[in-house]
Amino acid sequence: MENLENSNLFLEGTVEGVLFKNEQNGYIVLELDAGSELVTVVGELGDIEEGEDLKVEGKYVNHIKFGAQFQAEYCERRLPSNSVNIEKYLASGAIKGIGPSLAKKIVEVFGDKTLEIMEKEPEKLLSIKGISPKKCKVITEEVRHIFNLRMLMTMLSKYAIKSSYAMRSFKKWGFESIEILQNNPYLLCSYEIELEFHKAEQMAFKLNIEKNSPKRIKAGIAYILSQNALNGHTCLPLDKLCPKVCEYLEITEKEFYNIYNEELSEKNLFEFIKSGRAFVYLEDYYRAESYISGRLAVIRAFSDPHTYDFDKLIDLEQERLKIIYEAKQRDAINEALSKGIMILTGGPGTGKTTTLNAIISLYEHQGLSVMIAAPTGRAAKRISDLTGYNAKTLHRLLEVGFDTNGKMKFIHDEKNPLLCDVMVVDEMSMVDAILFESLLRSLKLNCRLIMVGDSDQLPSVGAGNILKDLIESRTLPVVQLKEIFRQAQESTIVTNAHKIVHGDYPELSKKNSDFFFFQRLYPEEIIASIIDLAKVRLPKAYGFSSLDDIQILSPSRKGILGTVELNKRLQAVLNEPSESKHEIKSMIYIFREGDKVMQIKNNYDLIWTKDSEVAAGIFNGDIGRIVSINKRAMEVIVDFEGKICVYPFDLLDQLELAYAITIHKSQGSEFDVVIIPLLGGFDKLYYRNLLYTGVTRAKKLLIIIGSKNKLYQMVDNNRRTLRYTGLKAMLKNEMSNE
Repeated sequence: MENLENSNLFLEGTVEGVLFKNEQNGYIVLELDAGSELVTVVGELGDIEEGEDLKVEGKYVNHIKFGAQFQAEYCERRLPSNSVNIEKYLASGAIKGIGPSLAKKIVEVFGDKTLEIMEKEPEKLLSIKGISPKKCKVITEEVRHIFNLRMLMTMLSKYAIKSSYAMRSFKKWGFESIEILQNNPYLLCSYEIELEFHKAEQMAFKLNIEKNSPKRIKAGIAYILSQNALNGHTCLPLDKLCPKVCEYLEITEKEFYNIYNEELSEKNLFEFIKSGRAFVYLEDYYRAESYISGRLAVIRAFSDPHTYDFDKLIDLEQERLKIIYEAKQRDAINEALSKGIMILTGGPGTGKTTTLNAIISLYEHQGLSVMIAAPTGRAAKRISDLTGYNAKTLHRLLEVGFDTNGKMKFIHDEKNPLLCDVMVVDEMSMVDAILFESLLRSLKLNCRLIMVGDSDQLPSVGAGNILKDLIESRTLPVVQLKEIFRQAQESTIVTNAHKIVHGDYPELSKKNSDFFFFQRLYPEEIIASIIDLAKVRLPKAYGFSSLDDIQILSPSRKGILGTVELNKRLQAVLNEPSESKHEIKSMIYIFREGDKVMQIKNNYDLIWTKDSEVAAGIFNGDIGRIVSINKRAMEVIVDFEGKICVYPFDLLDQLELAYAITIHKSQGSEFDVVIIPLLGGFDKLYYRNLLYTGVTRAKKLLIIIGSKNKLYQMVDNNRRTLRYTGLKAMLKNEMSNE
């Protein structure tokens, strides 16, 4: 089939069988009788059943395990036209309430006109024995649903829009979907449907929607704001938004402002004035930052304005644990016990965990119930290991549910608060605006809030710059630990991390240390060194596991030293192919049994089991190992540190190999050994905080391989990630109005 792999082809035939289907996104594997052959067809084609006639467009691909398959991008669905296929279609369970026996009876009476009767004259079904008026009504509603969804899929397929978007649209607008989308195809870009803007543009062009149409401009503004939210901005300055939108949509400023002002008045967009400059928000982010600033102001207003002297309690804790707290640690403990809110910050080796342990212990001695949370599973496990207290991810703590429209929401909120007196959040630099809003909504009014983090780390993946904004607003109690403890001073990783964050070059020549630098100026040399270290030298010299203990961190996904290429090279030597290991190909990688993999987006629906516990949710950054690949069941089983999760093949795009991951993805995690390649790359993407974050991920050993000049350039480049937010100014406004 190799000569056909890049050809666009059409196939027509009857569905002989459905091998697999995912009800959520419409992904399906079916056998199509194309006349002379039975073809395996795969793709997001919707809820297709046996007996249907299809015309599919796509291409043949050679699957590494399953051989030739027809990968369909679009399909035209035709209801079966003869009685044999109609009976097969109805018997497959396509219509609720009709099984094989009833299907046979109906087709015997109405023959080739069965489906036409069911659609246009369903009352005639009452003549069939076994169909009561109640059952007839159920069947009629089901037929109406199926026929309308089919019409919507057919309509959108004319504009090269996949069936999965039709299914999302039908879920949102039901029987009115076709009329709504023909009137405004840009609604396909809205939340819960999320079609790419340029795809909606193609449909709008064919529907003769003008360039300066209000519906196009509204969608264009929302698109630019949402794309910038993906880059971390909760808002954009109006003086930047306007030219961006005008250029992208090819409209005039006057046309922009006409619609912009209308969107403000209808509260689809929100404006916040900061230092005389207007900043523009989508509703979700404006609501989040407004709520955060208001709620934190309430917590501070309810907290005691005085800092009390808890020295006697602290002394007792010192005596109990046989340790001595330094002055700043005592300040932090006093502040936490006195106030209802506090931020504890500091770099590695400054005693944040020791201080936090004392705070938690003394709260519990006062009879207060304490909950501890972190943004990711690895971060939660780390703080649990360090403190000895049970910690959960914020998502697990808040518990994911769904509203009446099927939209994800957290179970715990103002009406159903968490039952704790103190909430401790670790790795606050990773918490984005939407998640922090959700957490604050879940806390009782009198709940204390202790936030712990390192503001020199990279900001959250999601939009916002919460920890930095909170600290720089100077509106909340903040204690920064600066003294590096003697034990930590023995670690070159710790001392070099502090040098880096202060703009000093790290010590690279110290022997018998835990920080090594190898000068290599060619990519292939660097890759060879990484492979040698990960596979041979480190396991042999120190007993480290190549997969469990050693993590390669790259500044980038792209390029020969980016994670994509490194993963392929590392997989080839750390988990070599063999006849005993099953494999499955995804868009980028070949996944193999035994592979180290990472989840790359939050999935609240994935079910996992651990011992007797069953729960849902695998989240962005979770790392696991592929246990097995079952081609018959079309599923991959992954072990996430004891959580066993089953992935249908169509969800493999949510996994990546994880022998190498980006420094961004490593936030909140620690690894025994970290290897960082540094050579080329865009200068603006190689900056001090990125290097600092990578270095501080290593617990026992850090190795940097590459160019000393590139390392020094990163130290010199203090370009912090610029993020447009309004939270700092909102906090100052709220606190000044108290």
